[in-house]
Amino acid sequence: MSRIAWQETAASPEEVWDVLADGWRYAGWVVGASRIRQVDATWPEVGSRIHHSVGLWPAMLHDFTEVIARTAEHELLLSARAWFFGRAEIGLTVDPSGSGSRITMSERVVGGPARIIPGVLQAELVRPRNRECLHRLALIAERATPEGRTA
Repeated sequence: MSRIAWQETAASPEEVWDVLADGWRYAGWVVGASRIRQVDATWPEVGSRIHHSVGLWPAMLHDFTEVIARTAEHELLLSARAWFFGRAEIGLTVDPSGSGSRITMSERVVGGPARIIPGVLQAELVRPRNRECLHRLALIAERATPEGRTA
């Protein structure tokens, strides 16, 4: 998976990871996620899920995102389902950068009708959405207190 979006933030890697590790915050930074219905108690351990809704009421789709792989406080590989559209693999990495962090995000469709779209075109189609996701993630992490609650 090639890196298709990145964001520098003043938040430390730990502050960014705290947001990623709180599944209830997922809809706050993931563009398209309308609400969180349930978060497995073991999130973000491999195999755990966030059950979310996509879309606007009354036409909401219920689906989930699952952790495929994890390197503690550094990298998450997620499998995100979106009913009709299929399934995507999303990689997130958090690295130290100066006094803050650099967050990168990659995404590729691996199931469903959209998987026939060439990878280069997929990357260009999701780049604006992923940039916005990372921008939101950085803002949430920058406003987080050490206790993990936003100020």
